Amino acid sequence: MEVEILKDERVEDLDCQGLKIIQNKNFYTFTSDSVILANFIKLNKNDECVEIGTGCGVISILLSAKTQFKKIYAFEVQNEMAKLAEKNIRFNDLQEKITIISDDVRNYKQHLQDKMLDVVFSNPPYLKKDTSLNKNVVKNIARHEENLPLKDLCKTASKMLKFGGKFFVIYTATRTAELICGLVENNLEPKRMFFTNNGKGRVVLVVIEAVKGGRHGIEVLPELETNDLDGNYLKTLQTKYFGK
Repeated sequence: MEVEILKDERVEDLDCQGLKIIQNKNFYTFTSDSVILANFIKLNKNDECVEIGTGCGVISILLSAKTQFKKIYAFEVQNEMAKLAEKNIRFNDLQEKITIISDDVRNYKQHLQDKMLDVVFSNPPYLKKDTSLNKNVVKNIARHEENLPLKDLCKTASKMLKFGGKFFVIYTATRTAELICGLVENNLEPKRMFFTNNGKGRVVLVVIEAVKGGRHGIEVLPELETNDLDGNYLKTLQTKYFGK
């Protein structure tokens, strides 16, 4: 579907079955985190899903090509970003598969029923509210957890999921202990996880798949190296862990 591209917007090819994404230079633009999480998420054709904090919609859009699902409800608390996500959904003709909900995910009961979801996934803000503040309000909300504390993220994901439902999340590696504690406290048992490193030996991110009501026991996968020594993204970023 044709949409109007504004002066501060640019169109990028996602290199995935012809999908494209519109990004606005004044807003938070997606990074490799989104690609990593999209590659890790595994869905089934009848799954009803929620994305918490969709931003420009890139993860849900990538999933439309990489896997099958029945429906994704993508929550975005920032109205400006929700409008851009909706624009991207229309741009890729995905209105029947992905619905953007412009609201705080903690208000999900106004839109969805309790315990109805098969999968929840999120690339949430993970900087503490008093760190690296930016003058741009949109970017601040996207990066800092003030509007979605970790404890609320885990609690909300658990409430939405069916027993046996899955939660996929990517987070800063420095807060891995907090993340795992938050998951376990909300009956979300980590089942698979891996760390990423920047190609220079620094661990950057942790990626976890947790199951609501799952048994104890976690498979720790090999680290994913995301960059070469010159800082360039590696091709493995597109495919590693996808489909397992």
